[in-house]
Amino acid sequence: MWLLWLFVALPIVEIALFIQVGGLIGVWATLGLVVLAALLGMAVIRSQGAHAWLEAQRSLAQLRDPSRPLAHGMMLLIAGLLLIVPGFFTDLVALLLLIPPVRDLVMRQAGRRMRVRAVHVGRREAHRPPYADGVIDADYVVEDEPAARSPRPPLDLPEDVEGNPPSPRRGGSGWTQH
Repeated sequence: MWLLWLFVALPIVEIALFIQVGGLIGVWATLGLVVLAALLGMAVIRSQGAHAWLEAQRSLAQLRDPSRPLAHGMMLLIAGLLLIVPGFFTDLVALLLLIPPVRDLVMRQAGRRMRVRAVHVGRREAHRPPYADGVIDADYVVEDEPAARSPRPPLDLPEDVEGNPPSPRRGGSGWTQH
C-alpha cells in the first residue's frame, strides 16, 4: 500500500519543487539543472558501475563475501538512475546515495529487515573432497596403433609373488606410465 502512496506523492512533490525552483531561478536555469543532473547520472552509471563490478570480481577472486560491493554497486546504479529521472527530490535522494556512509546506513537498515531462510551451497557426495568437485586430474597419451602387450598380471596379486613377474613397463604394475 505504501508503494501506491509513493507513486501518487512523488509526482506531486516533484511538480511542486519544479514550480518553486523555477520561480526562484527561472525556467531556463531550472531546465539546465535537470539536463545537468541527467548527464551526471549517466556519468555515475558508467564510472561507478564499472568500478563496483570490478570490486565485486576482486572480492570473489579473494574468496571474500561479495555482498557488500554488490550492494554498493546496486545503490550507485539506483543513484545514477534517480539522477537521470527529472526532478529535484529524486536528485537529492541520488546525491545522498552517492555518499558512502549513507549507503552503509541503508545497507544496515535493509539488513535488519532481511532474513536468510536457507542457504544451499550445492550438492556434494560424501566421499569427494569439496575442492575436487568430481574432477580427476590426469594425463593421457593417444596412441595411433595399440602396441602388442604382454598379458597383465591379475590386479589383486602383488608383483613380487612367485609366478607373477613385474610388468614389462619399467618394472611397475602397469597402472602408471611415465
